[in-house]
Amino acid sequence: MTVLSELNTLLSDMSIQTETAKLSDKALDEYVVLVPISDNFSLFCDDKPKYETSEVRLSIFTKGNYMQLKKKIVKGLLNNNFTITDKRYVEYENDTGFHHYNIDVAKYYEMEEM
Repeated sequence: MTVLSELNTLLSDMSIQTETAKLSDKALDEYVVLVPISDNFSLFCDDKPKYETSEVRLSIFTKGNYMQLKKKIVKGLLNNNFTITDKRYVEYENDTGFHHYNIDVAKYYEMEEM
C-alpha cells in the first residue's frame, strides 16, 4: 500500500474527486489534487531505515463552504492514522470562484528487509 493509493481510496469513499499532481478532467464544484512532497527515512533502527515516511499535500478546491469540506477530510485522515503536519488557507481565486485550502499529511510505512 502507498500513501497515494490510501488517500485516493479514502477520498473516493467520501465521494470527493481526486487527481495526482494536477487536475486532468473538468473540475466539479469541489475536488482535491494530491501532490507528493517527500519520501524519507526519518526513523532508524540499528543504523538502518526501519520505516519510510511519505508526505503528501492535499490541495482542496471548493466553490462551497471550505470549512465543512476541510472538517470532513480531516476527520477521515485522523480516523485512518494519517499524521497532519500542516493546514492552511491559501486563497480565494477570484477568476475561478474556488477557495483553495491545503492539508499536508505524513504516513509511516514499515520497510521490507533489504
